[in-house]
Amino acid sequence: MSEELQASRSLLPKAVVGTDDGLSAFDPVRSRLFGIAYRMLGSAAEAEDIVQDVWMRWQSTNRSTVENPPAFLVTTTARLCINATQSAHSRHETYVGTWLPEPVDTSNDPRIGAERSEALKLAVLLLLEKLSPTERAAFVLREAFDYSYGQIADILQMDEANVRQLVSRARKHIADERRASVSPEKQRRLLEAFVAAAQGGDLADLEGLLSEDVVSYSDGGGLVRAAGVPVTGRTRVATFVNAISTWCWKGVTVDWVEINGQAAVLVSGNGAPWLATIDASEQGINEIMWFLRPSKLAAIPRSARKLDDKSAAASASA
Repeated sequence: MSEELQASRSLLPKAVVGTDDGLSAFDPVRSRLFGIAYRMLGSAAEAEDIVQDVWMRWQSTNRSTVENPPAFLVTTTARLCINATQSAHSRHETYVGTWLPEPVDTSNDPRIGAERSEALKLAVLLLLEKLSPTERAAFVLREAFDYSYGQIADILQMDEANVRQLVSRARKHIADERRASVSPEKQRRLLEAFVAAAQGGDLADLEGLLSEDVVSYSDGGGLVRAAGVPVTGRTRVATFVNAISTWCWKGVTVDWVEINGQAAVLVSGNGAPWLATIDASEQGINEIMWFLRPSKLAAIPRSARKLDDKSAAASASA
C-alpha cells in the first residue's frame, strides 16, 4: 500500500475503518481515485481533498442501489475534479510567479494508481493546465487509466463522438508542445551531468546539455526568492544557472529522489530545502523545474531515503 493511501486512510473515522460501511468497495479504488484527481489538479493536497469528499458522498449514498460501485466512485471523482479545476485555474492565474504542479513520491507506486504512467510527468501536467477541464478529464481517463470512449462518455455525460474529439485535441496539444522524452535512465544521466556542471560553474558544459529552446521554471509562490518569470533560450538559461550556482550548490546536501516517475535532486542545508528536476529529449534538456516553495515538497523527504537505498542496493549488486 502506498504512503499516500496509508495517510489518506488514516483520515477516515476509526469506527469506520473497523467496520465495512462502504469501505470494502471504496478502499480497492482509492489509489485510482487519487491518481485521477492528482493528474487533473496537479496537487496532491487537493487530490486528497477530492478523495475525502468522494468518501463522504459515498457514505451518504444509498449504496444498495449502486450497481457498479467503482464506476460510481470514479464518476463522482471526475465530476468533482472538473469543478475544482475551474476554481484552481483562477487561483493559478493569480499565483505569485510561476506555478508548477506539486511533485509526488512515486518510489512505491510508479503509476499512482493508473494502468499507464501517462499524464504523470511534470512537463505533461504543466501542459494539461492549458486544456479545458473536460478535455483534461477525457485525456487522463483514456491515456492514463485506459477507459473506453463509451465509459468516458458515461462519466462525462457526453456523446462518445464528442469524447473522441476531446481526446484527439488533447493528444494533439501535448504532441505539438512537447518532444518525445528520453528514457528514465538517460534523464537521470542528463540530470547528473547538469548538477555537476552547475556545481562547477562551467558555462560551456551547461550550454552543451541544453536544447536551443530550453525553459527554466522557478516556483517560489511569492514565499521564497525565485525568478518571477520563466527564463528561455540556451544562452540565457545557462547564464542564469551559472549566476545562482554559489547560492544553490555551496555547502548543501544533495539527495536523489524519485518523483512523478523521474529522477530529481532534493537540496538541503542552505535555508529551506528545494527540489530540481529536468525534462529531456534527444535534443537535450528541454525544461528545468525548480521547486522552492516549501509546501510543494511535503511528501518528498520520505522518498529521498528510499531512492538512496535503491541506488545503494543497485551499486552493491553491480
